[in-house]
Amino acid sequence: MSGSNGRSLGRRTFVLGSAAAAGTAALAGPLAQTASAASFGWSDDGSNYVVDTGASLVFKVSKTNGDLTSLVYKGTEYQGYGGKNSHVESGLGTSTVTIAQSGSTILISVAYGTLKHYYAARSGENNVYLWTNKADDSVTATRYIVRVKAGLFLNDEPDSYTYAPTVIESADIFEKSDGQTRAKHYSKLRVMDYNYIGWTTGSVGLWIVRSNHEKASGGPFYRSLLRHQSADGGGLYEILYYGENQTESERFGLQGPYVIALTDGGAPSSSLYAGTLTTSWADSLGISGYVSASGRGRVAGVGISGRDTAYAYTVGLANSAAQYWGSARSSDGYFSIAGVLPGTYTLTVFKGELAVYTGSVTVTAGATTTLNTIAVPSSNDPSNASAIWRINNWDGTPSGFKNADLMTYAHPSDVRASSWTGNVVIGSGTETSAFPCYLWKDVNSGIIVYFKLTAAQAAAAHTLRIGVTTAYANGRPQVVVNDTWTSAVPSPPTQPSTRSLTVGSYRGNNYTFTYSVPASAWLTDTSAYNTLKIYVASGSGTTSFLSAGTSVDAIDLLA
Repeated sequence: MSGSNGRSLGRRTFVLGSAAAAGTAALAGPLAQTASAASFGWSDDGSNYVVDTGASLVFKVSKTNGDLTSLVYKGTEYQGYGGKNSHVESGLGTSTVTIAQSGSTILISVAYGTLKHYYAARSGENNVYLWTNKADDSVTATRYIVRVKAGLFLNDEPDSYTYAPTVIESADIFEKSDGQTRAKHYSKLRVMDYNYIGWTTGSVGLWIVRSNHEKASGGPFYRSLLRHQSADGGGLYEILYYGENQTESERFGLQGPYVIALTDGGAPSSSLYAGTLTTSWADSLGISGYVSASGRGRVAGVGISGRDTAYAYTVGLANSAAQYWGSARSSDGYFSIAGVLPGTYTLTVFKGELAVYTGSVTVTAGATTTLNTIAVPSSNDPSNASAIWRINNWDGTPSGFKNADLMTYAHPSDVRASSWTGNVVIGSGTETSAFPCYLWKDVNSGIIVYFKLTAAQAAAAHTLRIGVTTAYANGRPQVVVNDTWTSAVPSPPTQPSTRSLTVGSYRGNNYTFTYSVPASAWLTDTSAYNTLKIYVASGSGTTSFLSAGTSVDAIDLLA
């Protein structure tokens, strides 16, 4: 694909795997301006504060509104596309912008109402450190976007390329002439899956290294905008709060540091990652809301018993003020979550993305809270229940179902998707791969599952379970057995009210629907197939892939 100047966009994109979120270091105290060393320092060109890092990076920040107006690395300007600057949200408007230097650190402070935003530079580093403190909802601020000029990077992540000829949904999802779909939503990645995002030519890399997301919302499995490219250029995001398919209320407070990092083509230094970054050099900068490392605590767990070792386990901490997470060691379930703000948190153990244990833990500044081995009760994992048959295993995701992997980076109408219809036969060996990951009222409602029962099984009532991971427009399953027994329409569980299934996210609130099917509903002929028809019930939604729908985790008939 080409940019407006005829050159291709984006080249290679490096994304690292999971890193447990850890707390950032803290800041306190004012800055005083001191003399700069070598070329490191700042100047005022009348409209902007100009910062020379003393390495290969010079950047400018508007004195009017705090926008990043220039990002020059080794003499090349990278900032800007479509005549827009890089900034919080879509720009803050007239702000109070100040600058101060203390030894090897320069700090630019931006105040816009109750919102505070900061840029910091360190002598000899090709990095810009950023913090954003949204104190309340009086100011809209849900992201920082680095806007990159067109033509500087080739595009090897085409699913996030937003320049395509046909708009197919909500002015932000597009279809190419070959039937493939594109949208800025299609990142593929959960928050816990990456440390940084960006592009490289092989000789120049431009990245955003994410913060620990302690004041963000949605937890470790949340998916949101990361980057996009269009004919006008590219955008790299640090999402401060994203409402699409969001399961939690917005948290307020300081987020950061997140880092704009320029390199000679390689990955940004691992010392910048959220799990390892410490900023003791910034302890005296006076950044609003910053809590130092000494003001934070740690939670460590000896282990987790009762695990299904076929799955990865994650431990999350959350309260109304902050969120954190860490991976449990595969051998014994040991976990450690550092940099946690003091307070009492709900501790959740996830098998895959399915919560199988919850408890409470209190964190104290400067101390480690050590937990004895957490025992996951067998009954907390629905996979442990004895079943006559089961489609997919319970892990809180639709992974394994038809089209599941594709749906994290494509629209359901994408030409690469297999047919959303088609029935399933228990015992065929393709039960899971043939069952669609999503069900919609207007697309594939009425999917049929065929299965046989023994005489003893047919003589008894059984519980049918359908697990879901999210829903759109209150879509929920209603079932019909052998065209003679119909379940009641269940009440809809709490789910996000925004789009989900069409914007690359199945992550909502896991919920299990249960149906008590009487013995009279089963066929007594053991050679005949019973039929289970699964419909999507809801009076909401519109048509096609925006009709009421739901994402499926697992389906089983208990013994």
